[in-house]
Amino acid sequence: MSNAHNAAQSMTAPLASGQSPHSHGLLWAAVIAAVALLAAGCSPPPPPKAAPPVQVRTALVQQQTAPITRTGVGNVLPVMSVTVRTRVDGQLDSVAFTEGQDVKAGQVLARIDPRTYQAQLDQSLAQKAKDEATLANARVDLARYEELIQQDATTRQTLDTQRALVGQLQAAVQNDDAQIAFARVNLGYTTITAPFAGRAGARLVDPGNIVRAADAGGLLVINQIDPIAVQFTLPESAFQSVNAALRASHDVLAVQALERGTGAVLAEGKLALVNNQIDASTGTIALKGQFPNPQHKLWPGQSVDARLVLGQREQALIAPSAAVQRGQSGLYAYVIDEGGKAQMQPIQIDEGDSGARNNLVVVTQGLKAGERVVVDGHYKLTPGAQTVEMPAAGGKGGADAAPRSSPPAPASAQELASTPRHSREGGNPNNVTSEVKPLDSPSFPRRQELRGNDKEKTAP
Repeated sequence: MSNAHNAAQSMTAPLASGQSPHSHGLLWAAVIAAVALLAAGCSPPPPPKAAPPVQVRTALVQQQTAPITRTGVGNVLPVMSVTVRTRVDGQLDSVAFTEGQDVKAGQVLARIDPRTYQAQLDQSLAQKAKDEATLANARVDLARYEELIQQDATTRQTLDTQRALVGQLQAAVQNDDAQIAFARVNLGYTTITAPFAGRAGARLVDPGNIVRAADAGGLLVINQIDPIAVQFTLPESAFQSVNAALRASHDVLAVQALERGTGAVLAEGKLALVNNQIDASTGTIALKGQFPNPQHKLWPGQSVDARLVLGQREQALIAPSAAVQRGQSGLYAYVIDEGGKAQMQPIQIDEGDSGARNNLVVVTQGLKAGERVVVDGHYKLTPGAQTVEMPAAGGKGGADAAPRSSPPAPASAQELASTPRHSREGGNPNNVTSEVKPLDSPSFPRRQELRGNDKEKTAP
């Protein structure tokens, strides 16, 4: 104010030297304007506008018994698989199976022209009959020579020769028996049957073609798919926990086959194999589980996740996997305090279970049972930010919504895990808002026409 007083004195000084009253009024107007400006500059600035609360969706951390699991990527394999081939050469007469249908053990699959092999069998039978007749005659002669030798009517050499002939004919009959058995086996090979029950694949050879035992392709492939197997791998670091669980458990460890992407349990079975060595090139160990598959949910060649259950963890803290965030310092989660403010909390989870169970994780450090954690809306949060529970689909809410003194009950971890993400975001999966602006809004400047001039200008 002293500056304003000095300015007033300096402006009134010329009045004594004969300045006009009109100039004196202008000076006083300038003094008043300067004082007003100084007074406005000395007034305190208005308080900043409070930021609107951030809409988030939360879930409760629950404490319950959870399985100790290890999850790996696996492939479905048939328990048994066989390529059915012919064991004799010949023309394929008929096919007695339907592609893609189940076959039973011993069921006839195909027939090869049997006439050649039937003829070979008949030939062997005839040769045996001939040799048996010759043998019978030789035995009669041997008996006769034995009587004559007692009467000194023949020589000892003749008797010995006849005995040798009988032995030769007996061996010939035995060889005939072997030839008959061989011919019958070959004749039986002309009828091809299923070695075990399974699912028949595509027919690889049509009737009328000449098939040979040396053909590599075979006639068809049969896979046993009930039961069925899943071969999967776990990292080398998981071997000690698997080995300890095998020694501690009196029963065979349980294995679950999960659908890739959704995590749905397709089948539950037992661990059938832990490979006898670790693959040094990949640092993994191979395991195999066997599953009952009456509904054929598992199919050979299918890629699944295999979850090996090692035991149970009592009083485990369960949280939705969506609550876990990764930063420069590691994993963290936003915890909502009683005042509705978000606090960043470092956490640790069971990294051994790489596949979250139904979108849930086991928290080993950093959270407590009953705490509220943010599962949706992280991208707008900062530590200490005020939050408000995201309204349900169709509810009214927005950036101007005030924080509730008693927020709605957050969803449990299991309920949230089964809720689609677009449903958690207010029913708008793309979060797209549209606004139609009136033509007279500031975004559309008015155009004014000047009288007497053809030019137009844009109004400010």
